Amino acid sequence: IIEHPAGGYKRIFESCEELAEPIPAHVTGVIPAWLNGSLLRLGPGLFEIGDEPFYHLFDGQALMHKFDLKNGKVTYYRRFLRTDAYVRAMTEKRIVITEFGTTAYPDPCKNIFSRFFTYFQGIEVTDNCLVNVYPIGEDFYACTETNFITKVNPDTLETVKKVDLCNYLSINGATAHPHIEQDGTVYNIGNCFGKNMSLAYNIIKIPPAQKVTQFSPYLFSFGKTENYFVFIETPIKINLLKFLSLWSIMGTNYMDCFETNDKMGTWFHLATKHPGEYIDYKFRTSTFSVFHHINCYEDQGFIVVDLCTWKGYDFVYNYLYLANLKQNWEEVKKAAMRAPQPEVRRYVLPLDIYREEPGKNLISLSYTTATAVLRSDGTIWLEPEVLFSAPRQAFEFPQINYSKYSGKDYTFAYGLGLNHFIPDRICKLNVKSKETWVWDKPDSYPSEPLFVQNPDAQNEDDGVLLTIVVNPGASKHPAYLLILNARDLTEIARAEVDVIIPVTLHGILIKS
Repeated sequence: IIEHPAGGYKRIFESCEELAEPIPAHVTGVIPAWLNGSLLRLGPGLFEIGDEPFYHLFDGQALMHKFDLKNGKVTYYRRFLRTDAYVRAMTEKRIVITEFGTTAYPDPCKNIFSRFFTYFQGIEVTDNCLVNVYPIGEDFYACTETNFITKVNPDTLETVKKVDLCNYLSINGATAHPHIEQDGTVYNIGNCFGKNMSLAYNIIKIPPAQKVTQFSPYLFSFGKTENYFVFIETPIKINLLKFLSLWSIMGTNYMDCFETNDKMGTWFHLATKHPGEYIDYKFRTSTFSVFHHINCYEDQGFIVVDLCTWKGYDFVYNYLYLANLKQNWEEVKKAAMRAPQPEVRRYVLPLDIYREEPGKNLISLSYTTATAVLRSDGTIWLEPEVLFSAPRQAFEFPQINYSKYSGKDYTFAYGLGLNHFIPDRICKLNVKSKETWVWDKPDSYPSEPLFVQNPDAQNEDDGVLLTIVVNPGASKHPAYLLILNARDLTEIARAEVDVIIPVTLHGILIKS
């Protein structure tokens, strides 16, 4: 495990400027002839407005990055999204719209009466789309977890328009991790206000936009097999009363409105895809949080669900405040010792919960030790198989050969290794044998690895991984696009640039 006493990781959480035009990258190695296209990545790029800091990792203003790969040559470009949150902040030189963990306050130049009435104008939801980018038809949209998505031009990175999903769907927000099928159909989950101040969830399908089914927790991503949707309800809830009342009166932010119930455990929910119907099985297990599904698939009457989990009911986002992430290395490690522990787990859900007597294991798949037991109270208790576990070493931001193996039996997952929450390695995991491979370098901080399949692929892992690596201590070329052989994580090529690139969250390769 690499240590980081120099604290170079602090640089990936610092503001940068956008570029006036694309800059050429210095290529070493040979980029595969078939690898052409635009790698788009999103993340925070502005961590303060004037002397007002943003406090949380998910608060910085959205910056879109683009590496263009064409005939072995590479250019790099970046621009801030012209969201309302960004434009108004630049105009007023202060934080105007409340972000995930940072509260915006009324203009101090206004008199006390107008400031008072500003508080009672209700909730102004952020459109700071810094998390992901995905296609809808021929267009590309940046997104976060709210009801706003932002159409972008992938060639120029210009912001085209702000789209309010509420105008098309009966939702208040949607996850930043949709599933996209081969024909371009987009499935996502949106939330809406349900009965008795509860939060309910809708499966949405684009196109055509239609509501499929409904239920209720905080969701970051979800799973999809050929015939089923899988949702996980963790103990983390949004207190709607606090969200709707205290927000407008006292000035709170999203993080202030999360609560955890340490007694409820974690529940799995199933819904059929065609027709869209909720299956009223009560799958339950010991408490964990989850932000990213790796994959799930059907096999012999069971649904296999592979997840990046965090043990316990403590909210992982509590440890992603920038003040924590920018501490000295020993302090970063101490904070991570208090945080939930990460683990890659496999759960198996039986579609026939009466195939064995109550109290007996319902799972008969020969290749897993995961169990499911029907209890006398009607719940099905799940125990996982652990696929990867190491103290304070997370396998996160998972990727697979999505186009060929999403929702199907698969072997390989790729992830970003978090060392006490600091990203410092690329990992590959064989989910069948539990064998692992690692790429890492001292004082180097990579991003989520995107898998790109070789067009002549014979095997699941025939392809490359694309990741942006920041090496702040380098005398020149402090950042580069790294191309790894997905089979063994050896370096194929890199495209180096003379600018630091701040942390990115998710992205997409648009092939040309």
